[in-house]
Amino acid sequence: MPRKNVSFANLLFHAPWWVSVLMAGVVYVVLGHVLPAWETENPIINTVLKAFVIPAPYFAFFMLMIAPFAFFNSLRKAKQLDAQRNIESIRQLHWRNFEELVAEAYRRQSYRVTEGGFGADGGIDLELRKSGELTLVQCKQWKNQKVGVNVVREMYGVLTASNANNVVIICSGRFTQQAIDFAADKPITLVGGDGLVSLIRDVQAEPNIEPPEKKSCPRCGGELVERVAKRGANSGNSFLGCSNFPKCRHIEN
Repeated sequence: MPRKNVSFANLLFHAPWWVSVLMAGVVYVVLGHVLPAWETENPIINTVLKAFVIPAPYFAFFMLMIAPFAFFNSLRKAKQLDAQRNIESIRQLHWRNFEELVAEAYRRQSYRVTEGGFGADGGIDLELRKSGELTLVQCKQWKNQKVGVNVVREMYGVLTASNANNVVIICSGRFTQQAIDFAADKPITLVGGDGLVSLIRDVQAEPNIEPPEKKSCPRCGGELVERVAKRGANSGNSFLGCSNFPKCRHIEN
């Protein structure tokens, strides 16, 4: 899906604060010194170039004023990530704060993250760059509904139509079995609620978030994992089944 237009000021607001300072200096030098000193054979063009010296300090001041807002915005995102205590606190976040949380988590993993202005349900919410690779991220802040295969198919279409290398779909809940099966042999990573908790915990300044709760099978002690019934009267419904299946056939709703 096409991304919404993002203003230059909005990009600076979501970038590190020093980017605004650097851009202010570049704009002031180029408009105030480089262009006015450029001589051509056309006197009209020379007059226009020299006139850039007038708005140069205003443009530079505008960009410089964004720096403190960008600084406090980055500080807020960092505090938001470190403040998470469990999956429920994550699920209570607004969809925009949820995207910011994911973006900050990847930023702490040394990714260069592009975020902001893509809408509440767009195809691409974040762009990650690292080691020459581009990864597209879609965040689904669905509290009660599972992320289905249609969402994964849509993002796979976005991937094939772009120059990206991978796709990551992150939600605070779970994915359907059909979605998991579709993504299995493709450059698509599905991160559910448990994976998101682990991601946040690994990058918190002090790990405060509760680790994913693992349920054990009362019969054999194996881990209970979520499965989806593929046949019978409960087809399409999820249940907890023992990871030692078929040796152990214990299930729970």
